[in-house]
Amino acid sequence: MILNMGPQHPSTHGVLRVILEIDGESIVRIMPDIGYLHTGIEKTCEAKFYQQVVPLTDRIDYLCPMTNNLCYVLAVEKLLGLELPPKAQWLRVLMNELTRINSHLVWLGTHAMDIGAMTVFLYCFREREDVLRLFEMISGQRMMTSYFRVGGVALEPPIGFFDKVRAFADRFPSCVDEYENLLTNNPIWIMRTKGVATISAEDAIALGASGPTLRGSGVDHDLRRDMPYTGYENFKFKVPVRTEGDVYARYLCRVAELRESIGIVKQALDGMPSGPIKADAPKVVLPDREKMKTQMEALIYHFKIITEGFAVPEGEVYQAIESPRGEMGYYIVSDGTAKPYRVHMRSACLANMQLLPKLCEGRLLADVVAAIGSIDIVLGEIDR
Repeated sequence: MILNMGPQHPSTHGVLRVILEIDGESIVRIMPDIGYLHTGIEKTCEAKFYQQVVPLTDRIDYLCPMTNNLCYVLAVEKLLGLELPPKAQWLRVLMNELTRINSHLVWLGTHAMDIGAMTVFLYCFREREDVLRLFEMISGQRMMTSYFRVGGVALEPPIGFFDKVRAFADRFPSCVDEYENLLTNNPIWIMRTKGVATISAEDAIALGASGPTLRGSGVDHDLRRDMPYTGYENFKFKVPVRTEGDVYARYLCRVAELRESIGIVKQALDGMPSGPIKADAPKVVLPDREKMKTQMEALIYHFKIITEGFAVPEGEVYQAIESPRGEMGYYIVSDGTAKPYRVHMRSACLANMQLLPKLCEGRLLADVVAAIGSIDIVLGEIDR
């Protein structure tokens, strides 16, 4: 029998259609069908000035917008050869880890609800609301923050921001304890996740998996540690790895990452350097007001950057970072003008979704819901 699951099904985590060939309750074949959320963002980027692309990157993976901001601006900065001041780098790490926590909270709440645990969803969104308030405080937006800029960050953190982040960081570990008390040793949760949708390290690597999906199968790989960027080499953290390769292992990896991310946030707060938040590159970013002789000079600079953009030297670059879902990469080609000639995004979700046949075929229909939730896909990033 052929059965359609989605694209309106809530447990497909977006507008994903999964065509299932089933024999009774058993999955004979599974075929993901994507494209229902196609936006053409990659092509749209090529019609914008480099700085104007930043708000578009928010809308790729809308659960971790600043991660996408970061990957894109790092790629452009690599083309420009820009060196960022320490404070800008540490601010980026701080906001990137808060974004990871935000994303993992949505994953955990929705994944648990898919399997029937309603309370966890309410708890996770309680803490997510705190993170979104921090985003709104520093950028003015709760979700589509567009906080990072080519050459630095948009704004100096407001007075009291670091105090509020520290207050959140101090109480968050006890919140993770609450999630684990509800799930980790829960017999129903274990029955639905342990030994379900397993994949070996060899198959995960062959299919291009990354992030917690790959680390749950025993592959110790994290770009923050192995190919550090934006100052991650200054931070100490563990990379959670499990060898079981099942839904439960991927759950444990992400929960452990919540604890590691809040540890990085605390390190960023403790060691936050002083100084500028933008690179000294007047043709790319608006200089600090103190460096402007008159208000008219500041207005002229601002007008030129907005209306003419800035030229980027010819060349091509690929920049990868560790998003909450795995390796997110931006490939940018410059033809020497103020607009990118080509922009392509390497989506962690698209690669991870290739695992679905390996995870589900031969298993029961109910396990498809657990398998999709465990790889944490976002369709905005898959379809683009």
